[in-house]
Amino acid sequence: MSELFTPEELQEVEHLKSLYPEPQAALLPVLWMVQRKYGWISLDAIRAVAELLRLPYAHVLGVVRFYTMFHTEPMGRYHIQVCTNISCMLRGGEQILTFLSQKLGIGHKQRTPDGVFSLEEVECMGACGGAPMIAINEDYYENITVEQVNELLERLRLSAQNSSHTEGNGTNGHPTP
Repeated sequence: MSELFTPEELQEVEHLKSLYPEPQAALLPVLWMVQRKYGWISLDAIRAVAELLRLPYAHVLGVVRFYTMFHTEPMGRYHIQVCTNISCMLRGGEQILTFLSQKLGIGHKQRTPDGVFSLEEVECMGACGGAPMIAINEDYYENITVEQVNELLERLRLSAQNSSHTEGNGTNGHPTP
């Protein structure tokens, strides 16, 4: 566990636990903390979180697998989620998903070979009024067109090329869990 959390992060976990009547209620914030740091949640991380919060491993694993916001496999530096629920589908969501899949050469929950992008089809992101919409990491893009998606991809690709975060170690700028 000491390898997963720094002393400062352990203090943050203790603070999170103190915010709830039951320390186990800090599970989701602690999982977010792990995913933000590593980009995904490994089985070792699940084990460490379970130990830290005194929860059964199976419970923490079940929570991670239940919520689609948590990733149990490494994602790309830029994780692209495309909503294809009814509002987005009717306004071009499926065309955006097809475009991204063809442009990036990957499918659902796959990463590009360079680790820069990953793609995921999602059912609803709660932004039906701004359909179609995509999310890239934690940023939402509403009323977006294929042309705008293409421009965004080019900017992100350029940003990745100008950064050392994508240098072939498979971690996409995250430390190894």
